[in-house]
Amino acid sequence: MSETTLDQVLTVRRVAHAEVVDVDEPTVKLVVFELGGQLFAFPGDRVREILSDVEVFFVPGSPPFLEGVINLRGDIESVLLLEGLLQLPEGTGTRASSILLGRSRTMTSGIRVDRVVDVADVPQGALLQPPATLPEQMRSLVRNVLQLGDRPVAVLDLDLIFDALTRGLG
Repeated sequence: MSETTLDQVLTVRRVAHAEVVDVDEPTVKLVVFELGGQLFAFPGDRVREILSDVEVFFVPGSPPFLEGVINLRGDIESVLLLEGLLQLPEGTGTRASSILLGRSRTMTSGIRVDRVVDVADVPQGALLQPPATLPEQMRSLVRNVLQLGDRPVAVLDLDLIFDALTRGLG
C-alpha cells in the first residue's frame, strides 16, 4: 500500500479546483410577500419602501380596491388592495400588516400585503415563465414564477397591476 504525501494531495486538489468554472449568474432582487395565503413578489427596483404601523385614512366613495390614503412625510399616497384583482380571499380585516410603496412607469402607490417574507437576490435562471394553469385573471399580471423553498412564488408586474386598477378592473 502506498502512502500519499501531503504535497500529492494538495497537487491533486489544485488541479481539481482549476477545472471548476465559476460562473456568476446575474441576479434579480425581489421583495417576496404573502397575500391571501400565497406567496408573491415584486421586483425590488419597483418597491421604494416597506412600511408598517402607518395610519390609513378611509376615503368615502372610493372603489373597493382602494383601502384609503396615507400621509408619507407630507406626500399623500393611495393604499391599494390586490385581493379582488388577483381573485384571492379577502383579508381578515386586521390591518396589522405591511404596506409596500410601489412605483410603476406612471404612478406610485402603497400596496397592502399580509406580511413581507423576504427581500432576496434570485438568480435570473430561477425565474420561469408562468404556467398555463394559473387562473386567467392572475395569468395576465404574473411576469414569472419561481420556487422559494417548497413554495411557489408568482412575480407580479406592477405596471400591469396599476394599469388594471386604474381602469377599474379591481
